[in-house]
Amino acid sequence: MKHAFRFALAVLTIAALQATVAFADPVTYSIDKSHTEVGFEIRHIFSKVQGRFNSFTAKIVFDEKTPANISVEASADANSIWTDNERRDGHLKSADFFDAEKFPVITFKSTKVVAAGKNKYKITGDFTMHGVTKPVTFDAEFLGAGAVGVGGQSWGTKAGFTATAVINRKDFGVSWNKALDNGGAMLSDEVTINLNIEADAAK
Repeated sequence: MKHAFRFALAVLTIAALQATVAFADPVTYSIDKSHTEVGFEIRHIFSKVQGRFNSFTAKIVFDEKTPANISVEASADANSIWTDNERRDGHLKSADFFDAEKFPVITFKSTKVVAAGKNKYKITGDFTMHGVTKPVTFDAEFLGAGAVGVGGQSWGTKAGFTATAVINRKDFGVSWNKALDNGGAMLSDEVTINLNIEADAAK
């Protein structure tokens, strides 16, 4: 009886260890494009104007237990910029701003990730825009993950993330502006990047 108990205890211990290892392993996610927004915001005179990129891709390797294992690789098509104004979008694609014909892709590749609170992280990486690469740090938050199903139909394992960063567009050679009569400028130099991400675990 004792041997049977010890054997059962050993089996349970091994199973628990295997479950822990599986839980702790990094999980690779791809973007669910229909539920993800790659947006930005810039001050125009006194107000703020938003826009987004409609074509993008990303791979996220997430490890809740070990932030150093987290990595992000992402890109956006500069030609897919959308601000709900066709004329403005055309200007943004021109050499005055993104010069999308010459520099069609904006990329980010993480180089360092550190914890910054419960489910919060500082993700630093190489950000390339307009042919210039500079280090940029995103403030990111993990919103949760788990197996999802509706009406008995499995949607697989999904995860949610948000991330924001503020960049100076002049650091990347995007410096077009116009002076206002009051001495100010039409556009601010700072641009806020806003990411709202829903992702699917690799199968």
